Amino acid sequence: MDSSPKAQRTTRRIGILLGMMMAAWSTGPAQASPSMAIGGPTSQPIGHYRFCKANPGECTIPTPDHGPLRVDGEAWKNIVMVNALVNGTVRPMNDIDIYGRDEVWAYPNGVGDCEDYVLEKRRELMRKGVPLSDLLITVVRRRGEGHAVLTVRTDRGDLILDNLTGAIRQWDQTGYVFVKRQSSPYPGRWVSIRENQDPLVAAAEVAPVATPATDFYLRKGNALVRCTEQLTERSRAITAATLSCAAFGKPASN
Repeated sequence: MDSSPKAQRTTRRIGILLGMMMAAWSTGPAQASPSMAIGGPTSQPIGHYRFCKANPGECTIPTPDHGPLRVDGEAWKNIVMVNALVNGTVRPMNDIDIYGRDEVWAYPNGVGDCEDYVLEKRRELMRKGVPLSDLLITVVRRRGEGHAVLTVRTDRGDLILDNLTGAIRQWDQTGYVFVKRQSSPYPGRWVSIRENQDPLVAAAEVAPVATPATDFYLRKGNALVRCTEQLTERSRAITAATLSCAAFGKPASN
């Protein structure tokens, strides 16, 4: 048996993780709370834009939205396990120290900052069958500073997975100011999160509301295609994404 200090630290870490997971499994998900109130389209974080350029398959394919994840015993176990394992096996380190520049979103290779933890948790939960439409990268403000967490949309409310704590909390129990998150049906797009949300008012919003259309351009062969995306919102959730494209012309030569 390896009795080196490194092996002992690894054993202790695994023991702590197992204890955290057992405690969380025994308590189950928190009592349901109102979901976030979502606004219209907003800017994509520059780090996510660069991540999408490097990993287009992660961002360009629309994800069917069948509603929030139903949290049964198996789903809850997977959420707790992934959160604990990623928090326990990735060592926090900022982008400057890792890459020599800021705002690099990437899957962690043993080290990473808050966005990297989120990406890894999202990937692992997707592998366990959680739809991407329910795994939303979310930007918050913590003590005035930007921070990223993973929102898991569930039938018990929006659960927050955070590298700064092993606890899985309802979004409105974190103390954070929620700024924006990925769109459920289209992971390359972002939507704002409304401030000063009144759950009673939000619950009464049942009429669908069309947000302002967003235009963007795609290259298709030798043609430039202009696309218009229209998101439809109903009762705090993006429920549909209508995408229409038309030929625009030939792109300028490089």
